[in-house]
Amino acid sequence: MSHPEARAQACFIVGTNTLPKESQDAANFLASNVTCNSKKTTISSVPDVSSGGISFSSINFANSDLSPLQFALQKFATTSPLANNDLAKFQNEANVYTATEIGLRSIGGELAIKAPKFFIAMQISRIQTAQGNPPTDPGQTVEHLLGKVTKNASRKDQQFLDEITALSKVLS
Repeated sequence: MSHPEARAQACFIVGTNTLPKESQDAANFLASNVTCNSKKTTISSVPDVSSGGISFSSINFANSDLSPLQFALQKFATTSPLANNDLAKFQNEANVYTATEIGLRSIGGELAIKAPKFFIAMQISRIQTAQGNPPTDPGQTVEHLLGKVTKNASRKDQQFLDEITALSKVLS
């Protein structure tokens, strides 16, 4: 007998590794917002995912010669004034990065994706703050996300971390 609350597994979960609770919760949330192109993979065997018209393959840091953080700084830059940035675009970018990370976790893959994923989340938090709607979740504040970017960045990325730290202070 099936339980009505049981969901079909998200299309981007291609492996059998157990996900951390936070990843599983995100997967459950994203399952209805993200679609997968099963004919095209991006990193390892993870399908190309799309959200709101943005596909991961179009913003895939792994296809760049830049470090993940350098790529993120260029690709996910904000414009001034900060409040005028397209929050939905950044959210869709975050969705495809999160879904791809979950797919990688499900196969025990490499997680270099975490630094750019947290950078996008920090940009979202900066935009929300500039729009007068700062996140209430302590895990989504600019300061907390800056720490996550820093923790997941490569040691070679110090100059980019300095740029990101400076960005974290610009909230309008």
